[in-house]
Parts: sequence; C-alpha cells; structure tokens
Amino acid sequence: MTERIGFGYDIHKLEKKRKLFLGGIEIPYRFGLKGHSDADVVLHALCDAILGALSLGDIGEYFPDNVQQTKNKRSTYFLQKIKEMADFSIINVDTTIIAEKPVLHKYKNKIRNNIAKLLEVKKDNISVKAKTNEGLGPIGEGKAIACYAVVLVKI
Repeated sequence: MTERIGFGYDIHKLEKKRKLFLGGIEIPYRFGLKGHSDADVVLHALCDAILGALSLGDIGEYFPDNVQQTKNKRSTYFLQKIKEMADFSIINVDTTIIAEKPVLHKYKNKIRNNIAKLLEVKKDNISVKAKTNEGLGPIGEGKAIACYAVVLVKI
C-alpha cells in the first residue's frame, strides 16, 4: 500500500436566491453560492484533493459545468462517484473554509461529521477550519467563499 497526498481548492461567488451548502450541510444565510451544481466549495475542493491524490485529474473533467446532467446536482453525488472510481481509503482530510460571512464556527462540527459520514471514516480523521479574509478581496468583501482541502489516501 502507498500513501499519497492530494490538494484541492475551490471558490464561488455568493448570490441571492440560492441555498448555501458547505460540506454537504445547508447553512442558513441570505445568499448561496453561484454555480452549475450546488456550488459546495468544501466538497468541490475535497473532490479535487482526492482526484489529485489518485492522479485522476480534476472535478471539471468528470462533472463539467456545461452539461445538463450536472445542472443543480448536489456535490455529495460528485463525491460518491469519485469514491467509486478507484480502490483507496482515506487516512485523513484537512479543510479550511474562507468566508467573511456567514460566521461558520457553529457549523464546523456538523460539516465535519457529514464529511466523515460521506467518506465512511471516523470524524477524528476529518478537520474543518473556518477563517475570514480580514476584509480583503472578494471574499473579504462578502462576495465569495473559498475552500482549501488536503487529503491523505492509501492506495
């Protein structure tokens, strides 16, 4: 067995009349993330991290944003399909969500538990952190949310 690291990143603009999903959890907020799917930056970054660790490319290669089959799809679906692509196990996941608003502190544990459930690992193997951008750039101006994800897999 070999251990491999993968890194993922995603960012989406916030817009009205959309639900906000982070880590597969709906977060109450007056804005949601703009995207072809549910635009869940946490799961998109995680998908890219897993694909990177497996040397399988990126999420856009498998779930393009210009086809009807992925329109309004939940990102939990993408993660499930990626789990079926190769024989691997997750050792641990580390995510950092960058959002000025909403304040995510009280949702971090829910997101962590959900990611653990989706990946079928213990929650102790999942880390979810939330940071602001200190008022800088589109994230700091409350116009976007981003996420970084690192994953260690065994193949």
